[in-house]
Amino acid sequence: MANLFDVKLVFTEIPSILRYLPTTLWLTLVAMLIGLVLGLLIALVRLKNIPVLTQISIAFVSVIRGTPIIVQLYISYFGIPILLKYINYYHGTDYDINAIPGIVFAMAALGLNQAAFDSETIRSAIQSVEPGQIDAARSMGMTGFQVLKRVIVPQAGAVALLPLGNSVISLIKGTSLAFTCSVIEITAAGKILAGRNYRYFEVYCSLALIYWVITFLLERLIKWLETLVTVPEEAPELDAQGNLHIRRGKREKVIRASDLGVNDILQSMNGGGV
Repeated sequence: MANLFDVKLVFTEIPSILRYLPTTLWLTLVAMLIGLVLGLLIALVRLKNIPVLTQISIAFVSVIRGTPIIVQLYISYFGIPILLKYINYYHGTDYDINAIPGIVFAMAALGLNQAAFDSETIRSAIQSVEPGQIDAARSMGMTGFQVLKRVIVPQAGAVALLPLGNSVISLIKGTSLAFTCSVIEITAAGKILAGRNYRYFEVYCSLALIYWVITFLLERLIKWLETLVTVPEEAPELDAQGNLHIRRGKREKVIRASDLGVNDILQSMNGGGV
């Protein structure tokens, strides 16, 4: 009977596939940064309810969330060159369309897709901060930047961390579709390798192992970050000497009475520095 499944091949193909892992990680990193920056801008536009821009951002989020990522990749891959041709024709420019690497189209599509989902996460996280805390901080003379840094970001960041982390995990798996833009990342590399001996099942098992390990490591990293930004489980307490005790699980931080100030208390209440 023929060898229907070669277990050894599953592991021997992994080193060859991992040669293209930097492409996958680079694609993920750039798309993640695009998503975070644009997502934050879109969230702020909607929270401030800026005329025209709010309607545009709502339409953008609706379109991106309502269409498959593979369709967005195809639109980016074929649409951007068409747009550049129009620009060359009507403005007399001479952009070399063929010189644009495929990874640029993939980064654009994945980044915009990530921005649409991140904007909703960031918007809901900011809205979770109690307005009374913001008003109190402003009444104490804090500037808008100080309120953002000391009140909004610590609390909204803790709320948004887990959803944003899950979004990054989905993004890594979404890069497996970048082959539609002629990008050779680990999935495309696996298909090429499998085409040599037609052992597609073994190669796909190799890819599954690689993605699982990456996802597992990311989950551990997100869990560790979550412990750093989580607000204290117990309210801060003052002892007889006036020292402030902040407890989070088994950890405890003590701020001496001589070092206590309004800013220290506000930061401590929001989980800073523990």
